[in-house]
Amino acid sequence: MKIILATLNAKYIHTSLAIRLLKAYSEHEFQDIHLAEYTIKDPVMNIVSDLFQKKPDVIGFSCYIWNIEETVKVIGILKQVMPEVTVVLGGPEVSYEPLYWMQREAGIDFVVNGDGEETFHHLLQELRDDRKFHFVYGAAYRKGEELIVNPPRPKSDLNTLPSPHRFPDDLPDLGKRIVYFETSRGCPFNCQFCLSSIEVGVRYYDIERVKADLLYLIENGAKVIKFLDRTFNINRNYAMEMFQFLIDNHQGCVFQFEITADIMRPEVLDFLAEHAPPGIFRFEIGVQSTNDETNELVKRRQNFTKLSRTVMKIKASGNIDQHLDLIAGLPQEDYATFRKTFNDVFAMEPEELQLGFLKMLRGTGLRAQAAKYNYTYMEHAPYEILSSHVMPFSDIIRLKRLEDVLEKYWNSHRLDHSVKYLIRHVFQSPFDFFQEFGDYWEARGWQKIGHQLEDLFTRLHAFLTDRRTPSMPVITGLMKLDYFLGHKYKPRKIWWDITLDKPEWSHYMKEIAEHPERLSAKLADAGFSERELQKFTVLEVLPFRLEAVLDSISGLRFDPAAVAVAEAADNADRIPDSLSPAGGGEAGTAAAKRGAANPAASAAAPLAAADKRSTALAEALPDAGGSTLLIVMYQQDESQRAQYYALPL
Repeated sequence: MKIILATLNAKYIHTSLAIRLLKAYSEHEFQDIHLAEYTIKDPVMNIVSDLFQKKPDVIGFSCYIWNIEETVKVIGILKQVMPEVTVVLGGPEVSYEPLYWMQREAGIDFVVNGDGEETFHHLLQELRDDRKFHFVYGAAYRKGEELIVNPPRPKSDLNTLPSPHRFPDDLPDLGKRIVYFETSRGCPFNCQFCLSSIEVGVRYYDIERVKADLLYLIENGAKVIKFLDRTFNINRNYAMEMFQFLIDNHQGCVFQFEITADIMRPEVLDFLAEHAPPGIFRFEIGVQSTNDETNELVKRRQNFTKLSRTVMKIKASGNIDQHLDLIAGLPQEDYATFRKTFNDVFAMEPEELQLGFLKMLRGTGLRAQAAKYNYTYMEHAPYEILSSHVMPFSDIIRLKRLEDVLEKYWNSHRLDHSVKYLIRHVFQSPFDFFQEFGDYWEARGWQKIGHQLEDLFTRLHAFLTDRRTPSMPVITGLMKLDYFLGHKYKPRKIWWDITLDKPEWSHYMKEIAEHPERLSAKLADAGFSERELQKFTVLEVLPFRLEAVLDSISGLRFDPAAVAVAEAADNADRIPDSLSPAGGGEAGTAAAKRGAANPAASAAAPLAAADKRSTALAEALPDAGGSTLLIVMYQQDESQRAQYYALPL
């Protein structure tokens, strides 16, 4: 009996842990079992053709919200050309309403619910032998015209499951794709919008087995390992031991975790700040909403004061990137309260802020209560809401525009200096910048056409010019800096008119060649000639003091010490926002300028709220007069990042 375990991943670089778990559990008895991974972008006929040529007897599909619709299309065609093949579905998307899927698509023969390893193996045995499917707990099946759902199977003992990480066929691509890894299953929380809330309790793998698998992956070239644990830090001792192990053995591999920030203990934060090498850990933190009423309605326990303290302490360490999540459309979260949620979270300036929209997932408590909140939502996956009792569709589509430019202009890190300046000194709040720009973007029809790197700059410049934004010379200068730093090599073209004439340019290049020590000792030691410098150097004169402007957007906007004081005072309201100018040098790299300043060196100036910032450069930067020679050099050190110098003129 030939068995194919298949799935459609969201991207090629992703890998499926689920089908590897199934293969690892069953291959000792069913040797003719193979993996087949595709993507949701692959043409359906290509997938069907490939599966057809493999000539399987059984095909198992791993189903999720992102691939179920394409999977159903594949099954519909597959059953027409291979009516004899047995099709089995499993995964979270089909586990909670198996009858719906079997009624919708006649080509589905079986659905495996919950933990799949033991159930799928038992099903294979019955397919091979006596076909007594009523004995297969955790499975749904067809009996003539009747659809039958068997009782659920008890939860698996994770330590009886063979490792899914030791397949020789995976070794060549370990360094090219993301490896998904679990140290536990289950979630201790009860958030009503999430499937993880359905399973009660948390089960762990033996930590020594986990370490052995991780070491095997690292030593065989894995570059990115993403942990699927819903709350990696729920067990403090387990998490601390794992953090220490990964720090000791990382070999340059990057590890991504989902953590719950408001339960992170201070000693864990101190340990990570002191010992975690920069760049090897990445934390994903679900904030979702800062609206207390909303969190209570969805049974989400969250202390935003503690969460903020954790995020800002991690940010101050400068060695861990953080990805924060928001969900628009939760109960009692209207446009105005979501604006506050967005500004509350953006004030921490996470490396990434993802704005998602509520999805009515099958099996969740919130889907069962959809009528209570007057939700309308998509009939098919991803089941995204269209409106609620407090958020009409018109607000949803406005937030979609905001999401689009947030992704392009913040999460991409292509215009860090420019955007930070705009949200601190020009717009009333971060939300207002992204929303107004998103509305402008759609009004110009840009959502219908693609864009290149320079388009991001010219479109932002057009938006700011059309609204008659003050301080455009400063903003344009920062955009030039961001444009230069966004290139790995000296750019072949620029999007603005050249400001330096040839004699001025030659004069400055000659000065740099004759006095490189004014920029750095390392450059002086290199001994480049003027002709050599011209190959990798760009120059631009900015009509303001760059140092003063960069000082105004550096540092932390939250003061962790102030957060601790607020927590001690039991102030559960939002944390006072701070604009903290910090002294900055005149040279740096794009990565360094994105890093957080030492909070101890910041002179915090508390503000009442995130949406009450200065709106005029003249008020914020009275000493920014003068001009600056911006010098950017490419490919001059092992980091391969553009290096820039700013010399006052």
